[in-house]
Amino acid sequence: MNTQIQIKKIANGKKLNDVEQRVLNYIIENIDDVMSMGVRGIAKNNYTSTSVIMRLTKKLGFTGFVDMHYKLYPQIKNSTQISLTNTAYQHNNLFSIPHLTQFNDYHLLQAFAEKLSLLDHKFFFIYATGFSGIIAEYIHKKLLVLGKKSMLASGSDSAAVFENNLSHIGIFLAVSKSGHTEQVVNKARTARENNIFVVSFTNELANPLAELSDINFKIEDNNKLDDLNIFPNPFFPNLLMLFEAITYEYHQQIIAKQ
Repeated sequence: MNTQIQIKKIANGKKLNDVEQRVLNYIIENIDDVMSMGVRGIAKNNYTSTSVIMRLTKKLGFTGFVDMHYKLYPQIKNSTQISLTNTAYQHNNLFSIPHLTQFNDYHLLQAFAEKLSLLDHKFFFIYATGFSGIIAEYIHKKLLVLGKKSMLASGSDSAAVFENNLSHIGIFLAVSKSGHTEQVVNKARTARENNIFVVSFTNELANPLAELSDINFKIEDNNKLDDLNIFPNPFFPNLLMLFEAITYEYHQQIIAKQ
């Protein structure tokens, strides 16, 4: 996790001056060693006084320096261990759901993550209907917080939302459990006809949306005849987990390029 993001989360709305931010940044960057340094050592290395550090701990809501270190250590270590590890082994430990790895090769996730990292000027256009629309909204917001341009539409939107923006779309992303939803398939076909890269999330069976896709991610549908989504089904939760696995790969590629 970026240090500035960590500082913002730890500060939790409390305004820190420049010296306090510098000290907190130092503590985060040296979390393994600050206990042995002690308050005096941290103050010396930051050209400040011990009273500044003690005021910082109180401002952040801790009873003292030891309490702050005790509570911050696991948060900081967990976030850095995840973000700085760049191996397929770590990926499989984080996202080891058999339903995901059974139908989706690790390199397929990497390929989409690379497309995601390279898409800077054009939009994602995300399209889904029904329950899939809920998942599509999550993906849309996830892309936005990643700094990607994203548009979201469903069956209730005018066709012009899609058709009048074709020249601005870099990736068309569709979510359809069956892969047969006519509105979704038609838009994927239009995207292909306009040389737009198509990514889809469907069930594991052969379907027209998968055939139209440059990359198709398959998630097992345990109730294929339950079109109304009445019965328990891990399809949508697994789809979300799969997209988080893609997001993980995206971050690894960003780190590798730094």
